[in-house]
Amino acid sequence: MTNAPPDPMIGRLIDGRYQVRSRIARGGMATVYLATDLRLERRVAIKIMHGHLADDNTFKTRFVQEARSAARLAHPNVVNVFDQGQDADMAYLVMEYLPGITLRELLKDYKKLTPEQTVDIMDAVLSGLAAAHKAGIVHRDLKPENVLLADDGRIKLGDFGLARAASANTATGQALLGTIAYLSPELVTRGVADARSDIYAVGIMMFEMLTGEQPYVGEAPMTIAYQHANDEVPAPSSKNPAVPSELDELVLWATRRDPDERPRDARELLDRLREAEPALRSSHVPLTTQATMVLPAAAELLGTATAETRVLGAATLATPGGVATAEASDGDDAAELSTSAARRKRRGYWILALVLLVTGLAAGTGWYFGAGPGAYVTIPKTTTETPEAALALLTDAGFQVKQETRTDPEIPAGAVIDTDPTGGSSARNGSTVTLLVSEGPRILEVPDVAGQSVDAANELLAEFTLLDPIEQFSAEVPAGSVIGALGADGEALPSTYPERGDVTLIVSVGPVPPVEGLAVADAEAKLKEARLEVKYKAPVFSNDVAKDHVVTADWLSDPMRPGSTVELTVSKGQDLVAVPNVVGKPLQDAIEELEAAGFKVTHSFPEAFIAFATVSEQNPVAEAQAVRGSTITLVATLTV
Repeated sequence: MTNAPPDPMIGRLIDGRYQVRSRIARGGMATVYLATDLRLERRVAIKIMHGHLADDNTFKTRFVQEARSAARLAHPNVVNVFDQGQDADMAYLVMEYLPGITLRELLKDYKKLTPEQTVDIMDAVLSGLAAAHKAGIVHRDLKPENVLLADDGRIKLGDFGLARAASANTATGQALLGTIAYLSPELVTRGVADARSDIYAVGIMMFEMLTGEQPYVGEAPMTIAYQHANDEVPAPSSKNPAVPSELDELVLWATRRDPDERPRDARELLDRLREAEPALRSSHVPLTTQATMVLPAAAELLGTATAETRVLGAATLATPGGVATAEASDGDDAAELSTSAARRKRRGYWILALVLLVTGLAAGTGWYFGAGPGAYVTIPKTTTETPEAALALLTDAGFQVKQETRTDPEIPAGAVIDTDPTGGSSARNGSTVTLLVSEGPRILEVPDVAGQSVDAANELLAEFTLLDPIEQFSAEVPAGSVIGALGADGEALPSTYPERGDVTLIVSVGPVPPVEGLAVADAEAKLKEARLEVKYKAPVFSNDVAKDHVVTADWLSDPMRPGSTVELTVSKGQDLVAVPNVVGKPLQDAIEELEAAGFKVTHSFPEAFIAFATVSEQNPVAEAQAVRGSTITLVATLTV
């Protein structure tokens, strides 16, 4: 037989902070280890996603979702989540370490639980679940494996890996999620879950705790799913006659096939459970009724005997032969009376002592649970206080206070997040309450998303809050790809940024359409199709662009985004003017006149003799229409 290879995670230091000590459990999605937080010097449970799932975005999303869902809850019956992160290719989740067992292990050992044990456990489970429902979270994977029973008596709800924010109907996105034995009919048939689906799972758990078995069994998962969708869960007393009717009613109410007939959330079911709890506990005190045989002295002490009391006197004592005798003398009667009086006196002392003892115990118990260490005190709410003020409030309320820091994406550094147990709940007088002070959000490295698709950028920036993207024209970045990202201040996103900070992606919509040279109507239509506004400058003459066509298109914004304005300059056509008549004029005068009219002049007469020359010919001829700025050719002769 070969030994299993050692776990490579044992002894590893994760993220420079968590030293892995031993393995606690392994599941289909992750393995849980016992580790030491070297920074805060405390034991924690660290949940590490299996390496082969690291590239699966669905599993990574569920892993991060578990951290975010549990971190939103601060309740004594919910496992605390301290941290979540990525070390190389390994995603991890840090939770409080609770040495103990799960409800599943308890059921394996004891098969079924008493009604009182069931009530105690379900009170804690429903309290934690009520906090989740109040925060808008649906657990979606309630089962005995996810109920933790700590060695110190605490009961906590864990594993929010399938949790989702609740809406009127939260679709799973898959055919089935969670353990098949606890799935509600609506999850089986429609793949839709809300808080009432969690209530159904709670009802199935109660049935299993009271009877030692699940209501539906089958060889194939689909057989069990079919029963959930089509059958009503039977009363637990049909399997275990010792189950009280109050618990029968709660189980049947929680497991109705129609969600509208169940409690709307965990708080409603918890309130009903607590209403029934006194009757459940009192109904299980054993009561016996027996006939009592009392000797004469005792009969005199207690008064007249009841119908069920038989008094046996000396005259009725049977002889061995079976015949009663009555031989008591007067002396014997006097001795018996003296003995009875002494016995009554001694018994009176004992009764008085017993009464005093019971009274003292009752008074002590009342003090212990009413004002002493056993009393439950409401924990002050401290979320709006400074740490100093919160410490004073908790101390004045009679609690021992331990202060811890924790990163929080919403509460600023130095401010109080909450307490554990949470403010407003109850805890024993003199017990320790943890004051949680924010370190502010974690500062994360910002990945480079330029050139990525929008979906890829959203995934890379999943730990930040992504606002609606901004569209922008770009000739360099293809349409649909990311140009860059902006922070909350509207500036380019820096290399590090706070967790959950606001991020806005700038997404390319391609280049601004070129419209130079197009007819005005076509150019305007093309720009408006690109969601751009159009303005016009004064039209200009253009020797190169046809009349009523665009000469220039100027951008009035930088950068250009949909809704920005493009200013068009339209051609008035060529600038034609009449050519002046310069034939017969001195060459120098002719040159000056033509240039003043906006023409260029060329001639072949030597420069040294221009002053002595007269124009004999011009081309184009006088009065001809020519483009302003074109060239006029002159022919000159020497004047004698």
